[in-house]
Amino acid sequence: MHGSDPQEGPLVGADGEVGYRGVTACQAVGISYRQLDYWARTTLVVPSIRDASGSGTQRLYSFRDLVVLKVVKRLLDAGVSLQNIRKAIETLRSRGVEDLAGITLISDGTTVYECRSPEEVVDLLQGGQGVFGIAIGGAFKEIQGSLSHLPAEPATQAQPVGVPAEPAAGDELAARRARRRAG
Repeated sequence: MHGSDPQEGPLVGADGEVGYRGVTACQAVGISYRQLDYWARTTLVVPSIRDASGSGTQRLYSFRDLVVLKVVKRLLDAGVSLQNIRKAIETLRSRGVEDLAGITLISDGTTVYECRSPEEVVDLLQGGQGVFGIAIGGAFKEIQGSLSHLPAEPATQAQPVGVPAEPAAGDELAARRARRRAG
């Protein structure tokens, strides 16, 4: 294919919101498609722009969804159980993006604590409870960096039922380009 890739870079819908396909979400967050699918089906992280509804549609995740996915991945990597992660994410779901960015999660590998100020973080660490922290603002920046090389979809564009979804070739091309740039 010659010229620029039509899927490269974020595509903005009429309302200004962009969405990211499952394959793109996996690449940005660093998880498998199987994990992403399981988390969506068990409502841990449901795509807020468009959930899959039959064979003709694709899930579309918002930027905020990707940040939550990143946080879930980090907690899992630290040994926190999916059940405890689910409780923490349900609490975070009720917050707006600006509020979310100011939160640090501290965990002892079992319980997840939410800290809104440096003092709370210090208290938890001095109590010997917290062994690692996730600054959600940092996850925001990481996802923004990952997405700069990955395609997005207009949030308002519906996939017609009965029309097969486009192959993920654009995602693969973008991923290869990103690896070459990072190389």
